[in-house]
Amino acid sequence: MHRLLDEPRVARFVVLFGNDIVKTHATALLDGLRAAETGALPDAEAIVAALCARLAHEERDGLVPVLNGTGIVLHTNLGRAPLAAEALAAMNAVAGGYSNLEFDLEAGVRGSRYERVSTLLRAVSGAEDALVVNNCAAAVLLILDTFARGREVIVARNQLIEIGGGFRLPDVLARSGARLIEVGATNKVYLRDFERALTADTALLVRSHPSNYRIEGFTADVAPSELAALGKRVGVPVVEDLGTGALTDLAAYGLPRERTVREAIADGIDLIAFSGDKLLGGPQAGIIVGRAAPIARLRANPLLRALRVDKATLAALSATLYLSQSAEGRARIPFYAMVGRSLDELRARAETLAATLRRDGVDVRVDATVGYVGGGSLPLTELASIALAIRPGAGDANALASRYREATPPLIARSEGDRVLIDLRTIAPDQDELLGRILARI
Repeated sequence: MHRLLDEPRVARFVVLFGNDIVKTHATALLDGLRAAETGALPDAEAIVAALCARLAHEERDGLVPVLNGTGIVLHTNLGRAPLAAEALAAMNAVAGGYSNLEFDLEAGVRGSRYERVSTLLRAVSGAEDALVVNNCAAAVLLILDTFARGREVIVARNQLIEIGGGFRLPDVLARSGARLIEVGATNKVYLRDFERALTADTALLVRSHPSNYRIEGFTADVAPSELAALGKRVGVPVVEDLGTGALTDLAAYGLPRERTVREAIADGIDLIAFSGDKLLGGPQAGIIVGRAAPIARLRANPLLRALRVDKATLAALSATLYLSQSAEGRARIPFYAMVGRSLDELRARAETLAATLRRDGVDVRVDATVGYVGGGSLPLTELASIALAIRPGAGDANALASRYREATPPLIARSEGDRVLIDLRTIAPDQDELLGRILARI
C-alpha cells in the first residue's frame, strides 16, 4: 500500500482526490488480486498501471470540462449553453462569500431572492412580473400545481410532446394532479376544439413549444392571440411553455425566426415559461413571466421553496440578461458568439491548425460540414460550418474518436466514414492551442 501511494504516477491522483479516496481504490484493487484464484500474481508495474486506470476512470466519471467538437451548439449532454465571462465573474463574486440573497440592504430586514432578477426580466420581456425556478419543467409543474390541481387542463393533441430523457408533458400534467383534456387531431387543431372542451372545471388552456419535432403538410393550428382572446372571454388563464427563451429576433444571426418572449406577452398570454440555458444563453433555470396577479399566486405556493434557485444561478442569470439587451452584449454570450462566427473565420482557424498538425505527421484536411443549434430549441436548424477531418494512422475512425474522449480534457468529436470530424464552430478560438496539442499527441 505504501509503495502504491508513493508511486509518482499515483501521486497526481492524491492531489486531485485526496489520500483517502486513492487508498480506497488501492485497497479494493489489492483485495481483488488476493481473492483471485489465478495462481501467479501480477508484478508491481502491472498493479500500478491497474490502479492508475481505476483512478483515471474515477476522474472521467466526475464532472469535468470537455472540448465540444460536435458542431451542436446547445448540446444537452454536454451541458447546453456555456456561460459568458461576465456570468462566471458574477457567480464567483457572490458564491465565494456572503451576499444579500434574502436581505434588504435599505430596510435592514429579510428580503426576497426573487426580486433580484424580476426587474430585469420585466424590462427584457415587457411582462408585468416574473419568477425564476430551477428549470423549465419545474416552472410548468409549479403553474399546474398552483392553478390546476384536481381540475382540467386543455392542450392541443399536436403539442403533447416528449422531451429529452423520456419526460412527457402528459406525465408532468398527471404528476401535478391536473386532468389532461386533449383536443383536435394530430395535424389539425381549431379554436372550436378548445371551445367545445370548456367546462366549469377548466383551469387552464396550455400551449407548448414543439421542441424536437415538426408537423408539415396538411396542417392547421390555433394562433396564440386567438387562444389568449378565448381565455379572456371565458375567464380561463392561458399558459405557454415557450421552452426556448428567445429574447431577440434570431434572423440577425441567419437562423429561422423563433417566437420571442415579447411576442408571447403581446399576444396576451397570461403566463409564459422558458429556459435560461437555451436561446437565452445563460444558466439552467426556469423563467416565468406574465401578468402580476397569477405570478403572485405562484409566489404563494409552498412548492416554490422546493424549486427555488441558488445565489450563483441568480447572479449568472442577471449578468446574462444585462448582456442580452444589445447586439454588443449578446456577442459576449457564447451561444451568440458561436452562431455568429463566419465561415471565413472558421476556415482560417482550421487551416492554421491543419498546417501545424501536418508537420506532426497527422493526416488532416479541412472540410465543409454541417452543425446544429440543438438543445430542443432549433434542433433541425443546420449551421454551415468548417471541420478538421482526421484519418487515423491505424485502426478505424470510431477507435480514434474513443481515444480523443480519453484525453485531458476529453475531446468529443464525431466519426464520418474513415475520418473523425472536429467542428470548430463549437470550439472557442482560445481553445485552439489546447485542441492542437491533443490532436498532435493522439
